[in-house]
Amino acid sequence: MPLTLRINGTSREVQSPPETPLLWVIRDELGLTGTKFGCGIAACGACTVHVDGQATRSCVMPVQVMAGRSVTTIEGLPATVGRPEGELHPLQRAWIQAQVPQCGYCQSGMLMAAAALLKATPRPTDADIDAAMTNICRCGTYPRVRRAIHAAAQAMTSREAA
Repeated sequence: MPLTLRINGTSREVQSPPETPLLWVIRDELGLTGTKFGCGIAACGACTVHVDGQATRSCVMPVQVMAGRSVTTIEGLPATVGRPEGELHPLQRAWIQAQVPQCGYCQSGMLMAAAALLKATPRPTDADIDAAMTNICRCGTYPRVRRAIHAAAQAMTSREAA
């Protein structure tokens, strides 16, 4: 039975069985491959997306519970702060400047978790970042992640003040 999802601001009809994890609908049926599979048990965070603005691990979320909810993937992240398609979110710019990625596999999930943090806490402390960033990075880029989040927070609050 078809289900209509709101993905990155657009209504999309999907045909997957209701128990299919949202991750696989996003990747396989909708072709949005920025969201990654890591563990399949919601532990690593590689699959993090926003559901109604909240960071959510999509690998364990059945698609049937997404009806009527808004899902944002890494592809739609810039639009969450009013950036047009093709422009970067301030976090993405900060990620590049801080040279956060090594292998890069976890980065889309990290960025989505960081964006949810900054939405809830526009000027996070190191403790706020450490508490919110539960994603696993096997390369150990956590200090660079923290620096990038602080830089993005500063850029975003400076832009709002202007």
